[in-house]
Amino acid sequence: MIKLIASDMDGTLLDENSHVPEETYDLVRKLRERGVHFAASSGRRYDTLCEFFEPVVDQMDFVASNGSQVYCEGELVDREVYGHAAVKRLEHIGNMFDCLHLALFDRTRTFLMDDEAIYEREMDKDLPNAQRLHHAPGPEVNIIKASFFCDNTDYVMDMAYVLERELGDKFVFAPSGRKWIDAMQIGVSKATGIKQVMDHYDIDASEVMAFGDAMNDYEILRSVGHSCAMGNGRYAVKQVAKRVIGTNAEHAVQAEMRKVLETA
Repeated sequence: MIKLIASDMDGTLLDENSHVPEETYDLVRKLRERGVHFAASSGRRYDTLCEFFEPVVDQMDFVASNGSQVYCEGELVDREVYGHAAVKRLEHIGNMFDCLHLALFDRTRTFLMDDEAIYEREMDKDLPNAQRLHHAPGPEVNIIKASFFCDNTDYVMDMAYVLERELGDKFVFAPSGRKWIDAMQIGVSKATGIKQVMDHYDIDASEVMAFGDAMNDYEILRSVGHSCAMGNGRYAVKQVAKRVIGTNAEHAVQAEMRKVLETA
């Protein structure tokens, strides 16, 4: 029996226009009534996710910022912040390559290390409340997410390799979208966030269904009993998922949610 559904947002739950299909809210409500929890699992921050799910925000759970923010039933279960020394290392390595442009995120703000016009807003990188800084913020600022914008798609894989070689003792790097590379803290991922949600409700991995399309979904698709990769997803996630379903444009996640509801 499925007791928890965890879904990525961009390219997965959201439609081709980056909107939550209207039917989703009613599905979340009905699943909750049947004892099935729903968690948004995303690279997006908690405040942004709350805006997407405003009609049902009090009836679901959140694994935000690639696992750095975890909320169950409106309660903050975990918040993982980046060490200041590690942030300074990200800044230093980013400055070595003119194609890399660092973006740092706290709970409500985006700090850009280059001019805002350089960055392209893409997928979960909507850069809310952007501020231009010439140096990384001080240790009093709690950074919960960090990403590099690579201004040339031809260099993304090269830069992901370089970042892993230079900073692999502190971070895991995952390409995100066309030109972004997420810098995730070692030991913090969507999978670790979902594990905390599972522990909160005493749910086993065999009772979890997860949906994803990108490399920051890889760990969670490997760790749950019912993993579904999107038809529009990356090659690797399709290979490790138990099933490949339709696309986000086809509202494939919502179709699977209806199937779970029918058997709950």
